[in-house]
Amino acid sequence: FLTGFCLQVEYVKLLNRYPEKKSVLGTLYLTATHLIYVEQTNNTRKETWVLHHHIMSVEKLPLTASGCPLLIRCKTFQLLHLLFQRERDCQDVYQSLLRLFQPEEELYAFLYNPHQNEEDRRQGWEFINVANDFSRMGLSNDYWEISHLNKNYEICSTYPSILGLPKNVSVATVTGSAKFRSRGRLPVLSYFHKDTKAAICRCSQPLSGLTSRCVEDEQMLQAISQANSNCPFIYVVDTRPKLNAMANRAAGKGYENEDNYSNIRFQFQGIENIHVMRNSLQKLLEVCSMKSPSMSDYLTGLENSGWLRHIKSVMDAGVFLAKAVCEERASVLVHCSDGWDRTAQVCSLSCILLDPYYRTIKGLMVLIEKEWISFGHKFSHRCGHLDTDPKEVSPVFTQFLECVWQLSEQFPCVFEFNERYLIEIHNQVYACQYGNFIGNCQKERLEMRLHEKTFSLWPHLLKNQHLYRNPLYRRSLECTVLRPSTLPLHFKFWCGMYNYYDRGMHPKQSVLDQLLSLTQKQVEGERTMTELQRVRGVVGVVDFVRVERYLTDMTLSPSHPFTSTLHCAFTKGQTQSLTHGLDR
Repeated sequence: FLTGFCLQVEYVKLLNRYPEKKSVLGTLYLTATHLIYVEQTNNTRKETWVLHHHIMSVEKLPLTASGCPLLIRCKTFQLLHLLFQRERDCQDVYQSLLRLFQPEEELYAFLYNPHQNEEDRRQGWEFINVANDFSRMGLSNDYWEISHLNKNYEICSTYPSILGLPKNVSVATVTGSAKFRSRGRLPVLSYFHKDTKAAICRCSQPLSGLTSRCVEDEQMLQAISQANSNCPFIYVVDTRPKLNAMANRAAGKGYENEDNYSNIRFQFQGIENIHVMRNSLQKLLEVCSMKSPSMSDYLTGLENSGWLRHIKSVMDAGVFLAKAVCEERASVLVHCSDGWDRTAQVCSLSCILLDPYYRTIKGLMVLIEKEWISFGHKFSHRCGHLDTDPKEVSPVFTQFLECVWQLSEQFPCVFEFNERYLIEIHNQVYACQYGNFIGNCQKERLEMRLHEKTFSLWPHLLKNQHLYRNPLYRRSLECTVLRPSTLPLHFKFWCGMYNYYDRGMHPKQSVLDQLLSLTQKQVEGERTMTELQRVRGVVGVVDFVRVERYLTDMTLSPSHPFTSTLHCAFTKGQTQSLTHGLDR
């Protein structure tokens, strides 16, 4: 079934949402893993491949005089509006897709085989190591240590097996603090700033209710404060709106009472919950799918979606953390409700602002592995990998990637990667082709034996890093700390993400993509020049000039067969017959 199943339907029309753009006619194929649409126009064949895992919803629309329409929406913001001649064909495709795009058990990663041996698979999973990143920060040191107290996931089942903890904290304090935090997610190190000795720590909300307190949790925060001798206090940042946090307090959870914790300064940041973000994205996509909207309707819809306001709120929180660590030399403790959504957004964004390493291609992989995968962001639930509760789905990771893109628009020369890299990571999160983003925590992934049954995404991205390089990147211009403006006018709509698949959108390429293409052509030109200079000593000056002029006129690349022929002739001293041929 997995290899042989295929449904083929002829004369399917792919409708274009822009009236001035003509719809195309083609053949639709359904395999066990992909939907494939093949259009044949003007003796050219174009194929559109869509992974079933990328599909978010399939809607069969009412029958029209033109045929039977089927609307397919994807998690990657691709939209396919298909028109079938026969209702039976439409029904067959509709029923098949309902079975295929939301599997109950098996995911594509367990079937995908890139023809690598077991040693390659093992090395791929070992390519990114969070412990190495802690070592890069300078751990262990006089203030912090790498702890293996959670090696069996007994202290916190959703945390990684290794944790960064204050060096002078006791086991009793650690276990007591974990019992007082939601889901056992106690305060642990996210990032250590070697210059200021300030730390960013993360956790979940305390189970404080209206009056409860915990001595061990108070000792834990005191230990975090004492690990930084450059500042007498620490910030405790609750990323939620204050009203939401107060509602949680009434339910027995809540936030820290400043009267019980010494030397803390409390801050609310006002980032909305996953349900608000899900609804906001839905409104944004409705704006993106509008047919020929007026500028007023488009801008009103974008404003009413609230999407860019939410992006700004995440950015504001990240900027607050970076300023606290860099300028005030203060340590920061960050949490939301359970510490795996808004906390991951804010901590990882502040790391990018503070540390140039995370602005490189490999550095971003390390950051995602550390702050999102290891620390238990619920990828399976938030991305809807399996047939789970729709209320658990939310674009939390998408928002983080957009924040990084917004930063790259303000600082185009300090990121090694381009927007294509961010979009590819986003696509792979939902594709389930690799095992990295399957499951909700490290323990769960270990139980699924992903390292034995699936492959890692990171080596694949590194292998193709030439596609993701930013041509404007200048390592010499790197700033130690980025200080972005968070005024509303600096936040843009990310057309490259949300309208990537729309035919007829202009411009189709970003300026950076065009620069990347020019850079590649420059590299090819330099290779050609190097080759010409190498053979200059073999041929006569007159012959060389004539051949060089010919190559310039023909704009031949070093890989062109004729270029290779010339080189062979030059090395064999056959320049006379060659130049005679050029004269002809």
